[in-house]
Amino acid sequence: MPDKLIAPPRRLLSISLLPLFLLFLGLQPASCGGQEPDSLSPAPTPETPAGPRPAVPNGYFLFPIKPGKINFLAASMGELRPNHFHGGLDIKTDGRVDLPVYAAADGYISRLKQSSFGYGNVLYITHPNGLTTVYGHLNHFQGATAAELLRRQYEKQSYELELFFKPDQFPVKRGEVVALSGNTGGSAGPHLHWEVRDAQDHQLNPLQWGGFAEIQDHVAPMLQAFAVEALGIEARVQGVFGKSVFVPKTPPLPNGGGYVWADTISAFGSVGLLVQGFDRFDGVWNKNGLQRVEIQVNGQPFYRHVVDDVPFPEGTRQVNQHMDYEWRFMQGRQFEKLFVDDGNDLTMYTTGPEKGRLRVEDGKLYTVEILLADSYGNTTPLRFVLRGKQPVYYKTRSALVKKPALRYDLSRNLLVAVAADPDTAATSGPLTLFKGNRRLTLRPSYTVLSQNTYLYDLRAGLPDSMQFGGITKRFDRQALIPSGRDFAFTTGNLQLGFGPKTLFDTLFVQTSYKAGIWTVQQPRTPLYHSLSLTLRPETEVADKTRTAIYSVTAKGGRAYVGGKWEGNSITAPIKAFGQFKLLTDTIPPSARLLRKGPAGVVFKVGDDLSGLASYKLEVNGQFHLLRFEHKNATLFSENSDKLGPPLRGPATLYLRDQAGNEKAVHVVL
Repeated sequence: MPDKLIAPPRRLLSISLLPLFLLFLGLQPASCGGQEPDSLSPAPTPETPAGPRPAVPNGYFLFPIKPGKINFLAASMGELRPNHFHGGLDIKTDGRVDLPVYAAADGYISRLKQSSFGYGNVLYITHPNGLTTVYGHLNHFQGATAAELLRRQYEKQSYELELFFKPDQFPVKRGEVVALSGNTGGSAGPHLHWEVRDAQDHQLNPLQWGGFAEIQDHVAPMLQAFAVEALGIEARVQGVFGKSVFVPKTPPLPNGGGYVWADTISAFGSVGLLVQGFDRFDGVWNKNGLQRVEIQVNGQPFYRHVVDDVPFPEGTRQVNQHMDYEWRFMQGRQFEKLFVDDGNDLTMYTTGPEKGRLRVEDGKLYTVEILLADSYGNTTPLRFVLRGKQPVYYKTRSALVKKPALRYDLSRNLLVAVAADPDTAATSGPLTLFKGNRRLTLRPSYTVLSQNTYLYDLRAGLPDSMQFGGITKRFDRQALIPSGRDFAFTTGNLQLGFGPKTLFDTLFVQTSYKAGIWTVQQPRTPLYHSLSLTLRPETEVADKTRTAIYSVTAKGGRAYVGGKWEGNSITAPIKAFGQFKLLTDTIPPSARLLRKGPAGVVFKVGDDLSGLASYKLEVNGQFHLLRFEHKNATLFSENSDKLGPPLRGPATLYLRDQAGNEKAVHVVL
């Protein structure tokens, strides 16, 4: 009989064995959880800002759009966005551009930037108390700063420019018009993005200092769904491992009574709670984020988070640990975790040592209240009861299962294998894991409708393959990648370079290569910082100068990543897992003149693969500034530009894409 794999017992690694497994893998064991604390304490983090934050009296900041008049928000602070928390307020501008933007307090313009992406045209005002207000997606700057920016743009011959100013260069007074609102950068519609930041660039919720009379909110948050998730190999929710989602079928009780889930929910072991909800302000229908969520268990404080402070840019990507990233990718439902997951070092949480993980014991009842709150103090409670129930093996059958099948998934540190099993025996058959000439036999944890579920802790050793009945499945090339330090993973056709902050948590990485496509993990797993990806093609690439890495999708989507060649290998940083391919771009960009005349010129531009990298217009041999708007792929002049040559006579538009292809378009203006 072959030797067995090193493996945990059927339920849970014992406290004495777990450190040995972690040390065997080169990791430090984490401390084991004990009793729940008598009081809550903030989760420790290295991101604590240095020095005291200035106090902000109510009314210190002027509302920057239509001050003194009722207005509305398109988005609130801390909303969950792809790869970031929303860092401020999105203020509606009546669906149009060029509304006056007012300085929120005395100070000086310390920075401005023009870009076709991100915040677009953005202005920063630093105030005497050390805070800075940020005004994004602007259409135009006003006053002396606009003239200085234009001068510097002609000096650098570039529209994309970022400038920093000294305190005595451009002072402003509270209520002074500093810009006109717009729809530039990554904006999906006209609005003003407005932030407050401290000296450490933490994004602060502007509504935390008493709100604004311009924004009225008497509407309590709404609950869409909540979930209870098993967080350990021994844990169960409703008798199974995984996440159970509960969607209220009735509206909340009147007079602030909130939601009550009438059925008791069975659970066992370490479980986490999750919630999906939204808030609304008076007079609008768009959904906004939750500012605060609290949990009480059996009447005692258990967990709290308040989204009033997000470190920028370091902490904003932590949104991928704050929410259930995988569930959103797979199911489309955006849950906030009400526990602090490994790798999340934000300071917004107040918990005990278990960091919001609830240990449910057999036979005990746990009365849970989750409170959803907004920045104006409106609250909505949710109440339900968990009952501790020790898991035992059980089996239910389905006559629809006629033949065996096998699939698997990875959940945290666990292999979750599911086998379709038509066997009618009282206990379903085993699953066998193989590692070289060693094997380990697993019994199912439970069987639901002839689907056997087997659980295995991957920290005990990585198997090569698994077998159920006559079905064998091999795992893609995989390895355990520790978080928090440099690590390289190499195969014959790729290399992955992990830094100390590439991962949120330990990763069991899987890679494969087939027909010119490299698969690196699955995109449902988030990255914190960038990962260095090196690809080694099977054959020599003929034109390396125009060949780069692209991310590709099953539906044919392609996005330029880039890369630097060294020998027959190309390396580029990536921000997300997925599939990658080498593509060669030999076609230059295109452009056509849409309009010319007293109102200026407009060009429509495009590129078939890598995308536009640079552009330059010369009129009668002299540089003339153009503005790029990527949302409609246009280059255009601005009437406010008095430094450029007259837009009359022969002109040439020079274009270059990211692969280095160039095009000169000759026109007569």
